[in-house]
Amino acid sequence: MANPGDFAYTVKQQADIVRVVGDYVKLKKAGAQNYSGLCPFHSEKTASFSVHATRQFYHCFGCGESGDVFSFVQKIENITFPEAVRAVAQKLGIALPKVSYSSPAEAKEAKLRTVLLEVHERACTFFHECLKRPEGARAREYLTGRGLNEEVLKRFRIGYAPDSGFLLKDRLKGEYDEEVLRASGLFSWKQPDSAEKTQGPSTRADALARDDNSESKPALAAMYSKFRNRVIFPIANETGRVIAFTGRTLSTDEKAGPKYLNSPETAIYSKSRVLFNLDQAKEAIRKFGYAILVEGQMDCISVFAADFHNVIASSGTAFTELQAKLLGRYAKNVVVNFDPDTAGAKATERTLGLLVEEEFQIKVLTLESGFDPDLFIRRKGREAYAEALAHSQRYFDYLIDRARAQFPVRSAEGKVKAVNYLLPHIQRVPSRIVRDELAREIAQKLGIDSAVLRQELKHAATSRSASSLKAPAEAQVTDAERILIRALASASEMQTAEEHLSSRDGAEEEFDPARQAQFALKSEPLHAGLATESLIETLLNAGPETVDVMELPLPEGDRNLLASILMKEDEPLTAELLEGAVRGLRRKSLRRRLEQIERKAGSPGLDLKQKIALAQEKESLKRALMDPGLAENSQRKAG
Repeated sequence: MANPGDFAYTVKQQADIVRVVGDYVKLKKAGAQNYSGLCPFHSEKTASFSVHATRQFYHCFGCGESGDVFSFVQKIENITFPEAVRAVAQKLGIALPKVSYSSPAEAKEAKLRTVLLEVHERACTFFHECLKRPEGARAREYLTGRGLNEEVLKRFRIGYAPDSGFLLKDRLKGEYDEEVLRASGLFSWKQPDSAEKTQGPSTRADALARDDNSESKPALAAMYSKFRNRVIFPIANETGRVIAFTGRTLSTDEKAGPKYLNSPETAIYSKSRVLFNLDQAKEAIRKFGYAILVEGQMDCISVFAADFHNVIASSGTAFTELQAKLLGRYAKNVVVNFDPDTAGAKATERTLGLLVEEEFQIKVLTLESGFDPDLFIRRKGREAYAEALAHSQRYFDYLIDRARAQFPVRSAEGKVKAVNYLLPHIQRVPSRIVRDELAREIAQKLGIDSAVLRQELKHAATSRSASSLKAPAEAQVTDAERILIRALASASEMQTAEEHLSSRDGAEEEFDPARQAQFALKSEPLHAGLATESLIETLLNAGPETVDVMELPLPEGDRNLLASILMKEDEPLTAELLEGAVRGLRRKSLRRRLEQIERKAGSPGLDLKQKIALAQEKESLKRALMDPGLAENSQRKAG
């Protein structure tokens, strides 16, 4: 939490949450002070994520996530609060003080991530140096055969992991302890008596070295490099820091392991959250307005080397929803260029489905059979790839062609199978208008009655609408309650040293809506019995140290309601507006009391004295409701 006087508070006062969130989420103006977009924390087709420019907070009405600029960066980057403060400060160009943490565990976690980044930087330098040495000759030969020159090798920091299982460990062990090396994902280990088995040290010299050191450091001696005799491709995060590696084997024997070996997930690397080459491609993606998405790292490097700098690749995993959201921060247009073989075609369809749901505008680049992007560029050249890129298909044209190829539509059975193949893809499209247009187009190309598709789509749309209908809590809240809640929430904006309640004595230079609302509701508990009672009580009891009302301990329903009210601040708070709201609540309170009297008066067993008292109170309440000026006195007398 940012408190007045500390560094986080200073940064928060200078930060523009709209600009910071806008680096991750495509925001659209949605009111005088509000911006909206698709929530980055859960999957959705209709924007329920809002950012308030003036109050500097965000809230998602779909999943309930809310907070300030720091909590947003902390959650989306999966980092600690101090790291989020530093990240925002760096975006603003604010000089950073010495880091402090809220707990020893948090400090240890942040320190580990910092150290792991250093370890990976050292390892990357080590691998790149090894590529230039005599033992890297075979790796250089392989890379030259793939068409990569010195400039490309340097730009992507490509390296070579030597066959020895201990050289990298020896380079690092003097600077980093065993716990860090194990956490890095760069090493494997076994008990000393079994370390020479299948996955153990690869040479007799390594085994002898291990035996020589086993008495002094048995644990470290049993640790050996995960990457051995492999070409190394560093994987960087969005800021260009190396966080993992992919190693392509140069061995052909059975014990070589998989062709491509990837770093395991660590404190700094989650493969489902990373897009290979995004750090170098993001500016070109923004400039050209679209990204080229390929499967493998060699494909990505070859396309980039051919001057298509807006190319990225999924990193050691099938394309994921998190990667789609990550890409969506930079552009919503993408050309998917996966291998055209059967596995590649299926991967393309899975990727298309995710991108459709995230509302990307998609094209598919299909190369000739037997050619992946890397081979195509090496064999046919840059211009041929540029020509193919220019003729990329719209994604549904691609899927329709796939359907017609798999299920000949000359027969009724083929048409049914083709429709069943396409229908799930159509249903992923969020826009009903686009779905209807696609239905007409598909019906025409398959030679079927479009009414069949429309009926199925209508059914899917009905199901989607039914599942998304919710009864918002604010629908039951009156305008008077909203105004008073807004006023109470404004207390954090009015920083004064004086602690008097009334703002109506003419002593203040500036009108304070929070003070007026507090005075009214503490004098008369007009909120008692309302659905908003608990929320109003929390706001009334919030201390002067409260900086952000969205950080108050509120139930999820109250937090959603507060966010909804604050997001719809469509008129300024004035003394007249607040006085009208107080009168409105007072009248509502009088009506509730009148209903109670009427119910009680109709109860059996009342004596004459009780009936007279109830009749008198009923008449008094009616007069008060007819004359708002008497409402305050009547309510106080009733109290």
